[in-house]
Amino acid sequence: MSLQILYQSEDCIVVNKEIGEAVEGVSPDSSMVNLTDKLKNYLNVDFAEAVHRVDVPVTGCVLFALTPEALSFLNSAFANHFSAEKKVIKRYWVIVEKPDFKLPKKGKLVHWIVTNTEMNKSFANNDDKKGGKKATLKYRLLGEGKNYLFIEAQLLSGRHHQIRAQFAAAGLHIKGDLKYGAKRSEKNGGIRLHARFISFPDPKPSGGIINVTADPPQMDALWEAVLAVSD
Repeated sequence: MSLQILYQSEDCIVVNKEIGEAVEGVSPDSSMVNLTDKLKNYLNVDFAEAVHRVDVPVTGCVLFALTPEALSFLNSAFANHFSAEKKVIKRYWVIVEKPDFKLPKKGKLVHWIVTNTEMNKSFANNDDKKGGKKATLKYRLLGEGKNYLFIEAQLLSGRHHQIRAQFAAAGLHIKGDLKYGAKRSEKNGGIRLHARFISFPDPKPSGGIINVTADPPQMDALWEAVLAVSD
């Protein structure tokens, strides 16, 4: 059983999620890998709960609490992590199909997101009068290749499929993400969205801030190109 541990303490653990793994919510008759169960088996523990979600076709940092007390602490931190204190930070690498317009080197996207649970898809619009929950992220252009842009995105709110939906609404289609307008799929069923960095407070009272960085679990020429232009 392969499992890449990026950080571990007695309270929590950060795993580098692979393509096709579900953080939770897998039915017993499904062939999909349940990352929570995989982690419990790997550690031989009864308790491990995800603090946040990462989509099935997405890779990168996923934080799990290993005690009920740590889960309560981290849930509270994540629920308030878009406040001025900024104790939780989540940054993603994104590879998008090069659009037919010039993307500013950095900016902020603000939309209102409505999620269709039957379709398992979110729709971002520019009008708050149409309902939905406000979604905000900021981005910076890291570099570009012949056919793709390499972007870093930081979430300033937490919505279902937020980066995927907001980028699509802005005319930016993540490589491989057919659900949100990409031209073609990836052979491995993934999309070019990777949870690169997470920063969160240590559940220990005397602890500080924990910073964790993840390389894509399956490095290739495109991800190497992103790595070459990132800080």
